[in-house]
Amino acid sequence: MICYNCGCRLSEHDFCTGCGADVSLYKKVMFLSNRFYNDGLEKATVRDLSGAIVSLRQSIKFNKNNIDARNLLGLIYFETGEVVSALREWVISKNLRPKKNIADDYIDMIQNNQARLDGINQTIKKYNQALLYCYQDSQDLAIIQLKKVLSNNPKYVRAHQLLALLYINAEEWEKAKRELVKCSQIDTGNTTTLLYLREVDHMLMPEEAAKNVPRKKAPSDEIIRYQSGNETIIQPVNDSEKKGVSVLLNLGIGLVIGIAIACFLILPARIQSAKADINSELRVVSEQSDAKTATIDEQEQKIQSLTDENQRLSEELQVLQGTDGALQATDGLMMAVNAYLENPEDIETIAGYMEALEVEEGAEEEKRTDSFETLRTGFLALVGEQLADYYDKLGDDSYRAENYEEAIPNLRRAYEYDNTNEDALFYLGNSYRETGDTDKAKEIYAQIMDNFPDTDKAGKAETYLAEINNEN
Repeated sequence: MICYNCGCRLSEHDFCTGCGADVSLYKKVMFLSNRFYNDGLEKATVRDLSGAIVSLRQSIKFNKNNIDARNLLGLIYFETGEVVSALREWVISKNLRPKKNIADDYIDMIQNNQARLDGINQTIKKYNQALLYCYQDSQDLAIIQLKKVLSNNPKYVRAHQLLALLYINAEEWEKAKRELVKCSQIDTGNTTTLLYLREVDHMLMPEEAAKNVPRKKAPSDEIIRYQSGNETIIQPVNDSEKKGVSVLLNLGIGLVIGIAIACFLILPARIQSAKADINSELRVVSEQSDAKTATIDEQEQKIQSLTDENQRLSEELQVLQGTDGALQATDGLMMAVNAYLENPEDIETIAGYMEALEVEEGAEEEKRTDSFETLRTGFLALVGEQLADYYDKLGDDSYRAENYEEAIPNLRRAYEYDNTNEDALFYLGNSYRETGDTDKAKEIYAQIMDNFPDTDKAGKAETYLAEINNEN
């Protein structure tokens, strides 16, 4: 174990022999992380993959730099068909340890195999299409899509579960159980699988129980059969003796029950009645006390509310009184609005006013009022789409001409005005990379992976991010 402060190897002492830092708590955290990792490894060995995922996540929670836990978590995700989640863990692991990391082999295994990568993309698309069919109540089409998914990725647990759920809805219990058994073979501890399987077994149980119901044997040793003419007479053995014994036995049982009722029902009822009277009196006193307390709390809340409102109004008054920056920003915005009213098609002039306003906002951001933000939001609702298209075209032209310095501000504004434009964000990251600003490029690529997962641009962003990390 290495010291978090100086990197020196730690000894059995609760302090670092190199820098003297207190490492007692640090050792406990690392111990817990390693313990959860070992637990996850043991569960993965017996194919309790869901339990292993929980343990490994706990391990990473205590120590995010636990590379072994991340790599193992990625392998488990891959085993259950969650390839995207697996890649995410391996990429993070690669970023934490760029060199001598087995995650490189795992990533190359997928990215360098174009056929496998295309198969993964098709699997994700078909699964999402199956979900859409489910939302549209087209269950037959959903089943067809899920069968295609499982033909490409037989270990995709979620696809097996969804297919089983569709079979359950259609009351095809045997087919549902077959899919759930496949799930349990992949992941023995998956709670969703176990829940569905219990429901299916419950529906199948009546048929199985009917086959295994034991037949009652006739008490032939307790009766006498004889023939009288054409009739068969059946008579119990020692019938009178049994009746006498039964009467005495019933009288004894009745006496015992009577005594039990007196001891366990009547007396406790009287005691309970007395307790109820006492509790009623206590409740009246408690309600009176609670009413007084509630009145005091209500008054205190009113005082606090008035105090907060007074503070808010004072702050707003200070903003309005003490600044001409807010007035300047408002004037600039009004000029942009006026330009739009004069000629809505002159988007270049409007963009110029908004750019000047953008500089003022960065310098005097704390001076903007609620009224200014309301006016700005309403105006962007009118011209935001036009501004987004305008800057997207400028940025794209500059990017195609390899003028990346000029492309950066235009692509940034294009995405600010339209945060669904993944192309603008992707080309912005590439422009930063081409200009040598790798930190900004990494930030943009990470943003693409977070905001536009499971897309082609997200996959390319992951690749470029890995390349930047390898270069460094």
